[in-house]
Amino acid sequence: MAPLLQLENLSVKYGAIEALCGVSLTVEPGSITCLIGANGAGKSTTVNTITGLVPAAGGRVLFQGEDITKLSASKRIAMGISISLEGRKVFGDQTVLDNLMLGAYTQSKNLSKLRKDAEAMLERFPLIADRGSQLAGTLSGGQQQALAIARALMSKPKLLLLDEPSLGLAPILIKEIYGIIQDLAKQGTTILLVEQFAAYAFSVSQTACVLEHGHLVVEGPVAEIKDDPRVAKAYLGQ
Repeated sequence: MAPLLQLENLSVKYGAIEALCGVSLTVEPGSITCLIGANGAGKSTTVNTITGLVPAAGGRVLFQGEDITKLSASKRIAMGISISLEGRKVFGDQTVLDNLMLGAYTQSKNLSKLRKDAEAMLERFPLIADRGSQLAGTLSGGQQQALAIARALMSKPKLLLLDEPSLGLAPILIKEIYGIIQDLAKQGTTILLVEQFAAYAFSVSQTACVLEHGHLVVEGPVAEIKDDPRVAKAYLGQ
């Protein structure tokens, strides 16, 4: 089976600074692939380039075998790529239900259908199941993260990008969020997971990629990567 996503020698520059330097990786259909690394390693830049929010300076982004490197972010969403951004980025002055409906703007303009889809999505997420009429800005951190993931799923993505889903959350809430991620994978959602905390990412992923200063330094099955002395020392505290 062909990879769902391929990055080929991808490079990104912010002015004179090269944030990504020839990164190549693949994401297989139905899998969870994690991308780990320290702050500033280039993790968020990678997923933002996949979505079209950041332009590539070189290399290619292939989705289902098609070169999408120069496509707009909206066209990539319509093709089946969705992202839950770092820091959640919910619309705090809008209700939970409205946030969900906004996540499906590429799918339909029928408000009745969008509302029905949003209500169905609420049922999938116990953390926010009864919060549809609540303003998103009044939710807890864990509830906002659940909402951000649910909103990303409203576009019915083939590839879900999760950028730092554990950021700023207490351990008990991280456990709940990662339970959601595992459930999504069981339902067939392909996920590229960005994490600073490798132990969480490794617990749900099949494949791991390690970024350092914009370079991909390690890639392979989690079962092998977690035993790599470089990874164990730097990211697992061993």
